[in-house]
Amino acid sequence: MIRIFFSIPALFFFFTVSAQVDPERITIARDEWGVPHIFAPTDAEVAYGFAWATAEDDFRTIQEQLLPVRNLAGLVMGKQGAFMDVAVHLMDSKEIVEERFESDLSPEFREVLAGYAAGINAYAAAHPQEVLHKKLFPVHPKEIIEIYILGMSLMSGIDRDLGAILQERLPVITSEEGRGSNAFAISRQKTRDGKTYLAINSHQPMEGMNSWYEAHLCSEEGWNILGATFPGGVSIFLGANPYLGWAHTVNHGDLADVYQLTMHPENEDQYRFDGEWLSLEPYHTKARIKLLGLIPVGAKQKFYKSKYGVTFKTGQGVFALRFPANRDIRAAEQWYRMNKATDWESFRAALNMQAIISTNIVYADRDDHIFYVSNGRFPVRDPKYNWRGVLPGDTSATLWADNYYPLDSLAQVLDPAAGYVYNCNHSPFLSTAPEENPRPDQVPATMGYRPAEVQTNRGVRFAELIEQYDQLDYEDFKKIKYDVSYTSPLEAYPRLEPIFHLAAEKYPDIRAEIDLLHNWDRAATLESHAASLFIVSLKYLQQHPQLRGESSLRTGPELDEAKLVEAIRHSRDYFQEHFGSRTVPLAQLQRHSRGDVSLPMPGAPDVLGAIYSQTQKNGVIRPFVGESYIQLARFSEQGVELETVNAFGASSKAGSTHYTDQMPLFTQQQLKTMTLDKEKILAEAKRIYHPQ
Repeated sequence: MIRIFFSIPALFFFFTVSAQVDPERITIARDEWGVPHIFAPTDAEVAYGFAWATAEDDFRTIQEQLLPVRNLAGLVMGKQGAFMDVAVHLMDSKEIVEERFESDLSPEFREVLAGYAAGINAYAAAHPQEVLHKKLFPVHPKEIIEIYILGMSLMSGIDRDLGAILQERLPVITSEEGRGSNAFAISRQKTRDGKTYLAINSHQPMEGMNSWYEAHLCSEEGWNILGATFPGGVSIFLGANPYLGWAHTVNHGDLADVYQLTMHPENEDQYRFDGEWLSLEPYHTKARIKLLGLIPVGAKQKFYKSKYGVTFKTGQGVFALRFPANRDIRAAEQWYRMNKATDWESFRAALNMQAIISTNIVYADRDDHIFYVSNGRFPVRDPKYNWRGVLPGDTSATLWADNYYPLDSLAQVLDPAAGYVYNCNHSPFLSTAPEENPRPDQVPATMGYRPAEVQTNRGVRFAELIEQYDQLDYEDFKKIKYDVSYTSPLEAYPRLEPIFHLAAEKYPDIRAEIDLLHNWDRAATLESHAASLFIVSLKYLQQHPQLRGESSLRTGPELDEAKLVEAIRHSRDYFQEHFGSRTVPLAQLQRHSRGDVSLPMPGAPDVLGAIYSQTQKNGVIRPFVGESYIQLARFSEQGVELETVNAFGASSKAGSTHYTDQMPLFTQQQLKTMTLDKEKILAEAKRIYHPQ
């Protein structure tokens, strides 16, 4: 064992790792955009440098990811943080990580975790003024894995189910919000230049937790990848290496189950299971918040455990929550293995770990393989039960064991003759040309995949556009990726289509606005007044009780014409109040802003160039979710060509020159050229240094 010593306060005086990490052997090269390229002999040293570079750019978000494992998020972040503290406790992550850390994670990956933890601890020690809570550091590698378990659990939808239980609004209502992601791959048979294309376009928050951070990791042990991760991730979550690349999108499979227990008529702490009465086990936690930001206040939460897992007593009854996400600790290692894969076989081997609990995966490589899978760790369940509803919690028939369907059982497509695969958060049964799509009868119904009729505008629009090409070039590929149009008619949201067909003569006070919508080409371009009218009207309608998420636009009752007219009148008055005019172009309404920079932003909800905006006090709407990190990759026998952009810049620190420098590219739907070539990077770097 080798210890790393720092000239720092005693709290951080050393951190033990099992492989030598010498900062002098680690090189961080910042390119003209401030993106860090980390070079070192070993993967563990690259991880150390990656942690340091990420902390330089967004140390606060890293800490916000780590606070819940120490039950400190409530003290630092208030009520929202307290929820995260409780959620980590309910995951039971400490117990499973302690039990399986040595056995389930490879020695190689434990070295990487140790290197990353050492890098974070070193940065914290060198910058104590940036530390959010004195008890947070030093962080241990096991705690990093706990955060991955929390992330996997939230990806499974347990926050939705947990909220439904605690707020006593069961049966659980599944969210179908369209905020998601796009990914598509095109094989060289369909490209004019004979290259294989991949679009990585995950729609995430643009700032804060779960926002994208771009980096290039390169060791002499075969780790060489450019892509994005969330601050605090120990490897790249999506991106490309010299051989292959992949994207993720959310897939909405059924990965969490809620059970209602049958309680003893005279003993409130006993429940029936297979004809016997068993006792609930108390399971306490303390969520702490600061009253007025000064006084720590402990709110003791009383939970229980049953055969099914964590259990809650509510006014509706007693319910338990069970999910696969807290039963495997290897997600971080699977992403690391995907980072280092060099061909389809090694990438498939990484996927076979099935430790990443959910998300679609769209893949392409230099050998011209393209692949789509609606990934998930689905337990084998008894098909006679409705697993989307609340389940009976009194029988072993609903208590699934750690027996999961293998990767080959999932909805997937490999190398279709049509030459393309795609996903835009819609059904996995619409992932390539119609004749080659996976079929519902090929997968177990208990996986809970969205049926083929569940569409998004983005999915319908991509299919509409790709069908126009026998072959396409790279510029065509970009046009599809950046398309900002709704389909005509609105196939994904038929309940909204009538807003385009109102009789203008019936409503003379808004005749001009109705004519705008009649004549709109349905593209959310900067010069479009109709796009502004549609977006503000849509925001108004979505606040109405008739609309509960986007599912009601798809399958809900017909929208009352009076409500559509009311929405248009609201929009007219909104523009008059805030802008002094009945309509304004989208360039004036939607502004991508940070600090002193404010730029017009094209796009709208659920178009391929998706933008979801929040209303500001001055009436402007500011993008906060949607287009964020984008990477386009072209693979050939010579390697990979890469273009990328991030929503703001490489740094989240307001004083940095890279706080806003990518915003002009981002708003103009342009990309920056990137490379994996070490010599070129070092020759052109704006700053080269060691992490110390």
